[in-house]
Amino acid sequence: MNGHLVGRSAELAGLVRVLTAAGDGLAGVALVGGDAGIGKTRLITELTSEARERGFHVLVGQCAELGDALPYLPLADALRGAEPAVREAAAGHPMLGQLLPGSESAPSSGLTQQRLFGSLLGLLADVQPVLFVIEDLHWADRSTRDLLVFLSRMVQSERVCVVGTYRTDDLHRRHPLRSVLAELKRLPTVMSVELGPLGSGEMSDYVTTLGEVDAQGLGLIISRADGNPFYAEELFAAMAEGDRLPDGLASLLLSRVEVLSEAGQRVLRAAAVAGRRVEDELLCEVSGLPLDAFEEAVREIVSRGLLKIQGHGYAFRHALLQEAVYTDLLPGERTRLHAAFARLLTSPAELSHHHLAGHDLAGALAASAEAGRQAERLGAPAEAHSHYDRALSLWERVPDAAGLAGEDRVELAFRSAVMAADSGDNHRAVVQLRALPQTSEVNERLAYYLYELDDRAGAIEAAEQAVRSAGDQPALARALATQARALLWSPRHHEVEALCAKALEIARAAGAKDAEVGALLTLGAFVEPRGELDRAHELIGTAMAQPSGDLAMDLRARFHHARIHYEQGLLAQAAEVADDGIHLAFQTGLKWSTFGTDLRFLRFLIHYVAGEWDDAEAVAAGFGARVGTVPEAILSSFALFIEVARDLPAVESRLSWLRPFWSDELASYMSRGLAAEHALWHGDPATALDHVRAVVAEQQDGDPGNIRLAAVGLWALAELGSTEGADDLRARARQAVEFGPLGEGAHLGPEGRAWALRVEAEWHRVHGRLDVAAWRRVVEAFGFGFEYEVARARWRLAEALLAAGDRDAAQAEWEQARRVAGKLRAAPLERALLDFGRRARFGGPGSGGSGDGGLTAREVEVLRLVAEGLTNREIAERLFIAQKTVSVHVSNILGKLDVSTRTQAAATARTRGLLG
Repeated sequence: MNGHLVGRSAELAGLVRVLTAAGDGLAGVALVGGDAGIGKTRLITELTSEARERGFHVLVGQCAELGDALPYLPLADALRGAEPAVREAAAGHPMLGQLLPGSESAPSSGLTQQRLFGSLLGLLADVQPVLFVIEDLHWADRSTRDLLVFLSRMVQSERVCVVGTYRTDDLHRRHPLRSVLAELKRLPTVMSVELGPLGSGEMSDYVTTLGEVDAQGLGLIISRADGNPFYAEELFAAMAEGDRLPDGLASLLLSRVEVLSEAGQRVLRAAAVAGRRVEDELLCEVSGLPLDAFEEAVREIVSRGLLKIQGHGYAFRHALLQEAVYTDLLPGERTRLHAAFARLLTSPAELSHHHLAGHDLAGALAASAEAGRQAERLGAPAEAHSHYDRALSLWERVPDAAGLAGEDRVELAFRSAVMAADSGDNHRAVVQLRALPQTSEVNERLAYYLYELDDRAGAIEAAEQAVRSAGDQPALARALATQARALLWSPRHHEVEALCAKALEIARAAGAKDAEVGALLTLGAFVEPRGELDRAHELIGTAMAQPSGDLAMDLRARFHHARIHYEQGLLAQAAEVADDGIHLAFQTGLKWSTFGTDLRFLRFLIHYVAGEWDDAEAVAAGFGARVGTVPEAILSSFALFIEVARDLPAVESRLSWLRPFWSDELASYMSRGLAAEHALWHGDPATALDHVRAVVAEQQDGDPGNIRLAAVGLWALAELGSTEGADDLRARARQAVEFGPLGEGAHLGPEGRAWALRVEAEWHRVHGRLDVAAWRRVVEAFGFGFEYEVARARWRLAEALLAAGDRDAAQAEWEQARRVAGKLRAAPLERALLDFGRRARFGGPGSGGSGDGGLTAREVEVLRLVAEGLTNREIAERLFIAQKTVSVHVSNILGKLDVSTRTQAAATARTRGLLG
């Protein structure tokens, strides 16, 4: 490879833009595709140099042609070659250490792959800014492809840039990378770069950088190379060595091999069987040459640029060269060399590959079974499934297969099915399980996977069969717990309590902790909507008391325990349990698992309700706005609570990303419900009502979510001065209060009851009645700790009191609302209160009359930060506005308060009670 980059300035500039954005806190992913030899590695080398100059840590990993044999090979490769600071940081993430040589993989405690992915995301956050390059994705194993998708979806505001390269000429119609690329290229964080052939002028410039060449030779190289830099290099090298120029790249590459000595060719052939890279001692052993002869042969090969030294071994200068040499081997020669590597290697995955290629079926079966177990421990379920299936495919062709595999065929097939499900292929798992003898264990898992596939009838049938066929007490306990889970939301839900009780009795006697915890959680979920909240707390608290051995279950228990506390209005207790769950999720690398994510959004809501809005905003900053899937859209929607309430600039951008997901019921409920409030705060009640009606039309009758939507819809109708649809909205809310989603009566917590009271108060407001008693009940109901909603209700109560002629009481409520709105920096509510105060001509401290000097809500907000001693730059960062805008606000404040310095402005503000 020469030192000059020719003809790729536009492509490099695009990659540098992604790198620059990452350095500024906008993470990005770039996919670089092109034919073999077109210059992908050369381009990436230039990018990594640029990244290092900018202070980025650089991680580079390479996939190998062994395909799914070696899970996470590029990640392990990158960590092995990482800078000391990165390796030191990686030591704090034990899941990553398991990928390195000499490390023992820990026994699985569930969610191993998610823990590994979360650990890598944590490492990247620890060492940012970081550039992570994965080369040759066309050879990537399934788990590496899953990892790339995970990173592409999860990195948002981290200073992280991920780059992947792949060969376009290798992507046949059914290549597994094709669907991954199609998915990734739709994501907002991903940029695609396709490298085409260099033009004639660029090729001419490139070839002249390689050395001296006459015009005839230059023309011949350009015409034969067809715009491919690697082909041009090989043509130039062959011409410089005086060789004739054969047709085709493979022939050209082999012509350069043929000039080697016999020993050199022998070593190169052995290296080609090893793959792209090989260790020195291993290559020496397989070559069969004496040490002196081997070293002389290697020197010859390296001097001719066919191999390059890499670490403690050698790598082919280009994968095309390795492929050409390997393809040229005679069948028997290839078999013998694979067998030689198999005798020396210890990695089960590599042994499986070489045994199979060396036609040693017994060795391949034994190695495949062990490779599957190792992949399972590493958190690579797709590779584990592939290895197990390979062993199963050899089963009938090998004597004593069970002895070689270390377990019988049914046990191995069961493992394969479980791994298929863990890799996301529940359909494959179901097919495999149905082909096995229908034991209790098989049917229990079958029921679990059918439930996940929404085949509730099939799940119930399989669970019942699991109960009938249980051969021991632990199996019976698990089967009963799974049957109860399958029946929970079915018409036979009345059977759940008895099944759980029986499962608990048997599980405790048999010491089946996982079955016990599963039954406790199912029973807790059963009794909670029936109003037995103390019992639900007790059940889930018992489930949390000690680890179950299943991290997913442990996190699920903490989430539901915190959620029930939250829905009861017990915010301090909810925060304590949620924090414990989040700590467990972070500690185990499960921040982005299902319940890890659920715990974080629940913690956000607790902060929001408790009035800890700076903390809430900090948590919401981790809910990426650039969403590409429904789960991401739902999580992103939660951030709108704080962004709408503070009128942050991010609202419109976030809503634009969420709009494509409004076909999903929950994403629509969350984001459109808050979009309605945003529209109301900005004087557009018609749009707000459109949002509410669209969401209500999709909601289930009796769903408690209808209550809040009805309140917002009635607010919009009141602003429009219309009663059309008001009765329907109130009726929907009342149905949710009285009957609930199951039609058996709702058991609302304090927040739900408060929203129901607000619906009634808003309904009266729509009809022109400002009911003091109704709004006072709303204030009292939200008084369990929901500071913002108390302030909003006080605003309406103040209006009602003023209309009733009780001016002093109205001003008292108004002042309390203003204090809270100011503390929360709830800008839209502050503006509404100021406007009401001016119209009401309230006087005294914090009034909207002459006392505040006519300051706008934003000026009051800026003034409060000036009083805290913040500079214009700090205020701009806090409020997400330009520094110049802050300067204009400060000038206006000084003028309106008739003062000349910031200190005087702060003093005047305190005197007049403007700081809340």
